[in-house]
Amino acid sequence: MSGAHGASAPRLGRSAPCPLTLESRRVTRLICIDVDGTLVGSSGTVLPAVWAAAERARADGLRLALCSGRPGFGITREYAQRLDPDGWHMFQNGASVLFLPTGRSLSTALPPGLVTELIARARRTERILEIYSDTEYATETTAEPARQHAALLGVPFAPRRLDTLPGAVVRAQWLLPSDEASASGALPEVLQAAAADGLEATPSTSPIMPDTIFVNMTPGGVSKASAVRAVAAAYGVPLDEVMFVGDSHNDVGALRAVGYPVAMGNAEPAVREAARASVGHVDDGGLIEALELARGG
Repeated sequence: MSGAHGASAPRLGRSAPCPLTLESRRVTRLICIDVDGTLVGSSGTVLPAVWAAAERARADGLRLALCSGRPGFGITREYAQRLDPDGWHMFQNGASVLFLPTGRSLSTALPPGLVTELIARARRTERILEIYSDTEYATETTAEPARQHAALLGVPFAPRRLDTLPGAVVRAQWLLPSDEASASGALPEVLQAAAADGLEATPSTSPIMPDTIFVNMTPGGVSKASAVRAVAAAYGVPLDEVMFVGDSHNDVGALRAVGYPVAMGNAEPAVREAARASVGHVDDGGLIEALELARGG
């Protein structure tokens, strides 16, 4: 099912069965899971009970796929391997789609000339820019948000010239101070510039870095939604048999693309409007409810 599903998603809990429960028992075969605000909460870790619920879902034959704005290396790759070491996972807001067992990639690169322009723009404005390949990333700044982000990603903080990143660049990302992004006009400015460049640009946040707005930029037509479609096709699973669980604005397109869109209790209003159901807050293990729903519990 696609399209919005109503502004007030029903709250699903194990103590309050929902009409979706029996239906989901019959048809959910693939669960796509966002990271920040869905799998990972404000502690920066995954609750042990969430991992246990994921193991139960996998034991029931469900495919679990990470679908994150984060890159497919560092701790995020470890999350993907723990969810399903033998499957497809989606990173970089859909620009990096990887099959873990073989490293096969369905990734889409940004045009080299546009990458050069983004680098020049970052140097001119002194804003924090990160650029990513499938396997590594680069940033030139030594600013504290960039340092914090490296820690969040679980990789060493090693600034270098942006134009020294080897391989195809699949994603670029601005890190904007949240208290200045709207007041200074920086957020609308970078979103408008990305649109003019023909890029998909979506802002997102992390409970681990609440003072930063991340603006993910991928090639036109590339998003979490396009990645979910690709992975569902790779598995031979119809989209109406896919569940997506998310919390942030960059999840909305994917939520609208699947048959079972689920919003976390901490989700942004646009996510709630796109969802058919909602579960608990990430810090309360809301993802467990979604996984049990998919299992028919």
